[in-house]
Amino acid sequence: MTRTGPGTPMGELFRQYWIPALLAEELPEDDCPPVRVKLLSERMIAFRDSAGRYGLIDEFCAHRGASLWFGRNEEGGLRCPYHGWKYDVTGEAVEIPSEPENSTFCAHVKLTSYPLVKIGDVLWTYMGAPEKQPPLPEFEFSLVPPEQTYTSKRWQECNWLQAFEGGIDSSHVSFLHSGGLKSDPLFKGTKGNEYNMGDLKPYFEVADFEGGLFVGARRNAEEDSYYWRITPWVMPCFTMVPPRGDHPVHGHFWIPIDDENCWAYSFDYHPVRALTAAEVQAMREGHGVHSDNIPGTYRPKANKDNDYLIDREAQKRGDTYSGVKGIAMQDASLQESMGPIVDRTKEMLVSADSGIIKARQKLKRAAEALRDKGITPPGVDPAHHRVRSAAVVLPRDASFIEACREDLSVREGVRQSSV
Repeated sequence: MTRTGPGTPMGELFRQYWIPALLAEELPEDDCPPVRVKLLSERMIAFRDSAGRYGLIDEFCAHRGASLWFGRNEEGGLRCPYHGWKYDVTGEAVEIPSEPENSTFCAHVKLTSYPLVKIGDVLWTYMGAPEKQPPLPEFEFSLVPPEQTYTSKRWQECNWLQAFEGGIDSSHVSFLHSGGLKSDPLFKGTKGNEYNMGDLKPYFEVADFEGGLFVGARRNAEEDSYYWRITPWVMPCFTMVPPRGDHPVHGHFWIPIDDENCWAYSFDYHPVRALTAAEVQAMREGHGVHSDNIPGTYRPKANKDNDYLIDREAQKRGDTYSGVKGIAMQDASLQESMGPIVDRTKEMLVSADSGIIKARQKLKRAAEALRDKGITPPGVDPAHHRVRSAAVVLPRDASFIEACREDLSVREGVRQSSV
């Protein structure tokens, strides 16, 4: 499940979906510089042509294999600076200067290309067979008005699966993020935080749904009631953090770059109101699920080369549980500490890991069904995308999945269910 290159079972699974390829800010205007893109172990170039069309094509010129990152983006195409071969957004060669005027050679030159579509803050691509291309994704964070949403990304130096597994693990919040519950401007000041810190032994229930799973973490609340934090997972790699009060709702996509690196796309949105200037500023500064990146890059300033700027004195004081600042980097530091691909034969899983166990099982079954029978996997249908996370207090005898069916569905004009 960790291997996603061409021809691998999990790689073929990922190629059934629209996935984030870049942030829209990376191609801000027509004829802007091209951008290197590596996804599912394929090296590509993204560019925006003179008419505003987006292209995602093989990085290397068909002539001599020079990288088109050096190319000139002009007059409706990307021109290789080595010998002037020019390609449009579909990868078609549209000009080969060395060929005679009546030559038909261009018609036989086409680079691998994939569609690239802007929805919200994200440029999405589909890397599978064209005849199986599904409808465009319909995740709520990407469809609300621009003033209600914010998306960032960071490079994470480990396999996508161990990063994703952290996204559906609610039990670590009371430990690793305990400092952030008190101080992070996008987390603090909610009743849910009191429940988180008041019960360090959550009980987990996992419910299946057509597109993935709902992972419910139950903690003690007032007498005769439980506090439930419900995390949806939409296959293969979309997760939503259960909300806190009226703070914006967070979530992630965990997108494989190659087998040992991934992109963590992190979003915040509010279903019914604009984000405040203070909230957006906090996100840009790396609070909440976002990271403070090295300027001009998407690599966090706190990274494995500088031990994540760990502050042992802050750890001793209890300002941060691990000594690492920021919710995002607290997660990333520990997930990367496992190594590029963690050796799961050494794991000792417990009941709190039931969501991770069931997600692995569902991924494995889906990859095998696609490989052996050609069955379309869960999560491809846009109807599966219209889910929400929830944080609710329920009577102790209530089933979380039955009681929260409406809360876990997108309802236009209705705020998130949260305490």
